[in-house]
Amino acid sequence: MNVNALTTFHAGIEQVSPWVRRYAALIPKEGQVLDLACGSGRHSAFLSQVGYSLLAVDKNIQVVEGLGIPGLIVQQADLELADWPLLGKQFAGIVVTNYLFRPHLDQLPKMLIDGGVLIYETFAQGNARFGKPSNPNFLLKPGELLDLAAQNGLKVIGYEDIYVELPKPAMIQRLCAVKGDLNGLIPLQFQG
Repeated sequence: MNVNALTTFHAGIEQVSPWVRRYAALIPKEGQVLDLACGSGRHSAFLSQVGYSLLAVDKNIQVVEGLGIPGLIVQQADLELADWPLLGKQFAGIVVTNYLFRPHLDQLPKMLIDGGVLIYETFAQGNARFGKPSNPNFLLKPGELLDLAAQNGLKVIGYEDIYVELPKPAMIQRLCAVKGDLNGLIPLQFQG
């Protein structure tokens, strides 16, 4: 890893979503984790550092490829095509932050193995007063992630629909849910 990539890697680790950091330990170590719409790779870097095998997917993969994370598989894909490039794949965990494309949202629970964990965090209705995104197509409706979990038989471990101050003022909705049996996950000590 070159010096610039190393600096980006460490800066990314520091910017990991507290929600992802809190619930990542629930993801089974066997199997692969999908970092969907991975952006700069901050969550790929973190999850790799704590021992997960990863597939990072985004339309623009230059930054995440430049991180040089050992064992990270990077896939360039337009996630908003009618024929979704990830159909038929299975994951131990799926992490999504700051991304919403409703036409494929219901595919995510189907892509989890039994015991797999969905960690999702993005902007919610009411965010327009704080800036972008402000388009309702990119803002979760009240309870939308809870509905997704209920309709797909996921067991909710954590959920919030809140205002946050950092990294910038925003309305955020977030969910951590498990497919199938909880297999002794509760009670579990989380690191916040």
